[in-house]
Amino acid sequence: MSGNSLRILILEDDSFQRAVAVRMLRSLGCHDVFEASDGSQALAVLQQVGAVDIALCDLQMEGMDGLAFLRRVARSGQVRSIIVSSAMSADLRYAAHQLIGLLGLELLGDVGKPLYAEVLQPLLHKYQSICTREPVPGNTQPLACEDEVRQALALQQLQAWYQPKFNLQTGEVCGVEVLSRWLHPDKGVLPPALFIPELERCGLMDELLFAQFDQALSLHEQARTRGYPLNMAFNLQAAQLANSQLTYTLKGILTRHVTPGSRLTFELTETGLLQAPAASLENLVRLRMMGCRLSIDDFGAGFSSLQRLCQLPFNEIKLDGEFVRNLEHEPRCAAVIASTLALGKTLGMSVVIEGIETEAQCQRLLAMGCVEGQGYGLARPMSGQDLLHWLQQRETSPAFAAAS
Repeated sequence: MSGNSLRILILEDDSFQRAVAVRMLRSLGCHDVFEASDGSQALAVLQQVGAVDIALCDLQMEGMDGLAFLRRVARSGQVRSIIVSSAMSADLRYAAHQLIGLLGLELLGDVGKPLYAEVLQPLLHKYQSICTREPVPGNTQPLACEDEVRQALALQQLQAWYQPKFNLQTGEVCGVEVLSRWLHPDKGVLPPALFIPELERCGLMDELLFAQFDQALSLHEQARTRGYPLNMAFNLQAAQLANSQLTYTLKGILTRHVTPGSRLTFELTETGLLQAPAASLENLVRLRMMGCRLSIDDFGAGFSSLQRLCQLPFNEIKLDGEFVRNLEHEPRCAAVIASTLALGKTLGMSVVIEGIETEAQCQRLLAMGCVEGQGYGLARPMSGQDLLHWLQQRETSPAFAAAS
């Protein structure tokens, strides 16, 4: 797709700025450029010319504003992607970005005002790359059925994978999060989104947890004998805490592997902890009595975080990765990260920052006093044997450790 094949609609109520945008887009090679002064006129233009690739959209204007326009085109499918061009404050624009995502529209970017060609051009290239990108294998895979997941459990095809956590200040690997992958004999490595929903529906999450627990503790022993005393973090659903036998089963597996509870962390998503019945609270207390750490996962993604911190025996906060993804562009996200670090320090709780993808993010977090972090920019999930090999490479090759 070439630049001159793009169809672009400009939604702007200021006639001078609208004319500037038209000239700029045409100078960038876009020939099919349409314009409208408000949402109603923009809908009429779409009715006349058909669907467009991109709407360059102001938000605040007389008549039908940009928000109402976006809601209408989200239902009609007449606009494929959105570029926001608005002089509104950063916090309002950021909220509008969230709305665009909730409406199911693709947000290409936010160019603010005034409009500059050097800011706009990369977004046009981004749209073209999205449209020409090859489909990602596995994204179109259907969800597994009950018989398939039961057989996968029985044949031990559901395997523990490990994503390292880092001390950002020293570069040391301080632990791993235990994740799940399906090693399918025909389809290769399948992500959890294809089988976890069915496991949940069938009440098989405890069976998966215990299998992962056994696999991870075996790997923990291998890593420990090689000089890598890793903390293993397991994801635990709030519904699993209602199982009165949960901690007894986990304690039995720990005893069999001769592993202290202090080497374990259990991560619980805060949105699943709106209600904490007596059985759940008892299990949380028992896990802490066993020496395990408790981490409140995706902190900030729900609405009950502070209440949960006061009521339940957590000793770690894991901040949702959304704040890091917007760290460089949204001051409020930086403020939330700084406040969470300060809150953790005051409460005597460690704070792990999720979603680190770039060196720039890592350096910014270090400057803010962050200690622990995790993300694809640091290390991706890997199998147990790959993890052992990766740890050995880091130890024997300083250049590899610095690059990973």
